[in-house]
Amino acid sequence: MSVANRPVHRPLSPHLQVYRPQLTSVLSILHRATGIALSVGALYLATWVVFAAASAPTYAMFQSFNGSIVGRFVLGGWLFSLFFHLFNGIRHLFWDMGYGFEIKDAYRSGWIVVAVSLVATAASWIVGLRLI
Repeated sequence: MSVANRPVHRPLSPHLQVYRPQLTSVLSILHRATGIALSVGALYLATWVVFAAASAPTYAMFQSFNGSIVGRFVLGGWLFSLFFHLFNGIRHLFWDMGYGFEIKDAYRSGWIVVAVSLVATAASWIVGLRLI
């Protein structure tokens, strides 16, 4: 209730429609999403091993999917998820030690995590393609 016992028309529990997304909240959601993507990617990797153990034709079928545009997109997304989750986890370790809580430090480290994840993904993709 507000002044003079008039009802206040605002949400009781602010949610996504009230808050503007910030880098810290977006990276927190992305950290959770990449954790899920890594779990799904582990199943994908296990499937890859099973197909490799089954027979040459089944492995060739799986490899043909991996070489397709969709397959490369899946593998690239999984690789980015791996690097982002790793580097953001290191960022969280620094927070656990008490460093980087200032807003400017949190934003700087967040952008560093994004940039290093993209660079590491691109670099490992380039190196991986040259090894094939």
